[in-house]
Parts: sequence; C-alpha cells; structure tokens
Amino acid sequence: MGDEHPVQVNNTSSSRCTSFNAAADDYRCDVILKVKRATGTFSLVACFFMLFVIWLLRRYNSLAQKMVVSLTIAAFFDSVAYVMGESHPEGSLCNFQAWWLTYFDWTALMWVCLITLNLYLNLVREIRTEHYEIPYHVVAWGVPLLMSTLPLMAGYYGPAGAWCWITDNHVGWRFGIWYVPLFSLIILMICCYARIICVANERMRSWLGTFNPERERRKISLAEEIRPLKWYPSVYLLVSIFPLINRLHNAAYPEDPVFYLTLLHVLSAPLHGLANALVFGKDTWSQLSSTGIKMAIQSRLCDSTRIGEYHATNANCWVGNGIQ
Repeated sequence: MGDEHPVQVNNTSSSRCTSFNAAADDYRCDVILKVKRATGTFSLVACFFMLFVIWLLRRYNSLAQKMVVSLTIAAFFDSVAYVMGESHPEGSLCNFQAWWLTYFDWTALMWVCLITLNLYLNLVREIRTEHYEIPYHVVAWGVPLLMSTLPLMAGYYGPAGAWCWITDNHVGWRFGIWYVPLFSLIILMICCYARIICVANERMRSWLGTFNPERERRKISLAEEIRPLKWYPSVYLLVSIFPLINRLHNAAYPEDPVFYLTLLHVLSAPLHGLANALVFGKDTWSQLSSTGIKMAIQSRLCDSTRIGEYHATNANCWVGNGIQ
C-alpha cells in the first residue's frame, strides 16, 4: 500500500523534509515526490487503457471477466489517490485522501482474493459460482469500507509523508490495518493457486488417451482460465515487498531513514494498476494487432442486432460483427 509514505514537506520558509532531517528543497524530497506522481500516473493510464481494451474486445461477459473489470476499476481509483498531490495539512481534506487511499487499496486486494476464490471453487470444488456475483460485490466493497473507516473514526489519519495516511504515531495500526492482512492473504492465495494447479494437472493427465474433441476443448479452456489469473497474487507480493521492508526499517530505526528504501517504497507502492494491466495484457496482446483492433472497432461501431436490406456500404459491419 502506498500508505506509509515517507516524505513530509510543509509550505513554510522554515519547513524541513522530516523524513531525512533536511531542508524542504533537498533533492531527495523532490525525487520522492516526482517518482510517486510518475508511478501513480503510469498506473492510472494503464488502468484506463485496460478498461478500454475490455470494452473494445467485449471481455466482460463471464463472471471471471466481470471480476477483472471490477479489479481494474478499483485499481484506477486507487491510482488517483497517488496523484492527488503533496501531503495536505491535517484536516478534513487530508483525512479524505487517507480514507480514499485505504479504501481503494483494500478494494483492489479484495477483488484479487475473490478472483482466486472463484477460480478455486470452479476448478477444485467444481461449484458453479454465477449466483455469487452479488455476495462478491458486497464483500469486495464492504470489507474495505470497514477497514478504511476504523482509523478515520479513531482519528488516526493525518499527514504521513508524501500523502496522508495513518500517522507515524500509530505504527501498530499501519501494520494491523494493512500489512498483516495483506501478507496473510497473499500467502493464502499462493496456497490456493498451488492447489488449483495441482488439481488442474491431475485432470489433464486423467484426460490423456484416445483423442476426444470435447476433452481437448476442456483442457484448453482450463489452461486459458488459469494462466492469466495465477499471476495476480505474485503482482501484489512484488509491489508490496519494498514498502514492507521500508516500514520495518522505519519502525526499528525511526531516526535513521534510508533514502533508497524510501525511493523503492514510493516506486513500487502505486504500481498495482500498471502491474494488473501487464498481467491482463499477457492474455490479450495477441488480439491487439492492427487487424484485430480494426475488426473490434468495426464491430463496436456497427449494430450487430440490426436486420434489414443488405447494402454494400454495410458489408464491413456485417463481417466485423460476424466474427465476434
């Protein structure tokens, strides 16, 4: 989470960069703020592009695809928090920024967990989950509301570096609200995916033998479903490890922050949206050739449900829609 962000700059002539006990115009402070804005912007653009591709290729029909859409929306709004600007002075605006960041960090995490759970129920337990869509949304948007509101009600939000979050005086809440649940859930998701892959491999081996078209179709479908989704826990692990290391170091040596740990922290924390887009893209780039994009745009611009007299000018529309 980009929650524990290590730079605080006050807009007064006597202000200092408290994270490094240096002047406010210290180059390290400037670097931290610029990197934070840049990574947040990259994630914001990546999420927007991902949503556009989902719309263009109509990747929103199955429950799993709808869950990826929800994850992308959560990551999009999470990225907004990272480009809101510098840390605000203590007050309602700072509290709102901190609440926003906590809420959408948690929402993105919840959708990753629910994507894992949905795949586990489908493939390991062989349970159809289409009717779980509403409960999934209740959990994905409801649990973050609780987790983000608790520090707000307790008055623990405030200036916390490059932007607002839980203040330095409540380190235990930082770990209790975010890091302990985060890494616990990551470990649980890794265990789930290990079980999913084992079950999938066992089924594929059991399907060996005489060629059966339906069996082969199921094998391909199984592999395609697992391949992109299995990377989401790894994404969260990779973008969360440096913030955790930096927070642990800060807790142990509060008066001796390390610039490069701080830099890695703000470099990786806002990258959830970009990382999710890259994972999604692994399964999508092959469809984004110039021909594929042209056909998809034609399909979008034409009414595939229209029935009427054939006209030569509509030929491309009928061809474009026919391939969907």
